[in-house]
Amino acid sequence: MSTSKALLLQKRRWRIRKKVQGTAARPRLCVRFTAKHVYAQAVNDDTGTTLVFLGSLDAELRKQKLKANIAGAKTLGVAFAAKAKAAGIASVVFDRSGAPYHGKVKTFADAAREGGLQF
Repeated sequence: MSTSKALLLQKRRWRIRKKVQGTAARPRLCVRFTAKHVYAQAVNDDTGTTLVFLGSLDAELRKQKLKANIAGAKTLGVAFAAKAKAAGIASVVFDRSGAPYHGKVKTFADAAREGGLQF
């Protein structure tokens, strides 16, 4: 019996989301890497609202031509931390969206920590 990669990824997302819950005091920082772009958002799961969103398609970051690699993850992590701090968010819980915690996901998390977010 063969299970598709997409189904396995979805199962990992569900398993992570059972444990990771964002609140107003500590929103969930979810990061998603596609083939070309990187997206990050801080979500309050109690109300189901997005507090802060930033992606590599943002006007300021688009000029830098960020890619979904380690260098792009580092740049976006620092920029997201600055935007979150400006919105009054100091502490978050990290949601890796089913991706393994190494490479670009770990680089994004480390860059967000360097930018001043705590998780």
